[in-house]
This record gives sequence, C-alpha cells and structure tokens, in this order.
Amino acid sequence: MAQAAISAEDVTWTDPTCPVGRTLDLVGDRWSLLIVRDAMDGARAFTDFQHSTGIARNILTDRLRRLVERGILDRQTAPSGRRQLYTLTPAGRDLFTVIVALRQWGERHAFAPDEAHSVLVDELGLPLRELRPISSGGNPVDVDTTSVRKVR
Repeated sequence: MAQAAISAEDVTWTDPTCPVGRTLDLVGDRWSLLIVRDAMDGARAFTDFQHSTGIARNILTDRLRRLVERGILDRQTAPSGRRQLYTLTPAGRDLFTVIVALRQWGERHAFAPDEAHSVLVDELGLPLRELRPISSGGNPVDVDTTSVRKVR
C-alpha cells in the first residue's frame, strides 16, 4: 500500500522515475544514514549524534535540518526548553530494513574474517537472520531473477 510522499520541494531528483535514486537523494549521504542509524539506537539530542559520529557541528546541523524537512526525523523542544530532541517519524522507522541490509552487507564484505565488529541481535540476544528478498510466491530472488517495470 502506498503512503504519502515525503515532502522534498528543495530536492532536485537525480533520476526522477527511480525509487532507488529518489531515496538516495533524500537520505543517501553518509552522515544522514549514520544519524538515522543512531536515532534507531536511541540517540535523541544533538550531542548524542555528534558524540557517536564525530561529525562537525555545522554538517550535523545541516543534516538534522534536512532530515526534519524531508520527514525522516521529527524535532521537539525538550521539556527543559534548552535543547531540541529528534525522533524517527514513521518514514524514518521504515528505513530500518535499509539499515539492517547495509549492516549485513558490511558484515559480509567490509571486515576481515576475524576482525572485531558489532552485531545486531534480536530480543533473545541472537544475531538476525540474513535479509533476503523473496518473490510473491515465497521463493528467493536475486539480480538474475528480477526486472524493473515502469508503472503509470
């Protein structure tokens, strides 16, 4: 089921008819995805994001503003009134599968076999199963068994 499109009046689409291209135009830079990752891990305040990423203040300010404008994060004033708190919107939460896919790809291809890294675990403390796309009939699919079709 289609949901309302994210507000992105200031975006020049790299590939206007491609969902992958549009997604990358909205959240595809390194810092934005790391901010989304950290929001999923519980970061809420500017200092939380800055501490975990090491991002420069001016870049963090810009990326937080963009993520709010594009409907990925919501910004609220903290009860103290002294700082802003950021939370994922439903559209931001929908990026969970993307973040998991990037994480799993990195576990397979960005580390040496015995190199230390973090692992995402479920409520039982067990690593998540590898994400794999499946067909409408429940069969595994890959680049050789799928194709892109334009709609409308």
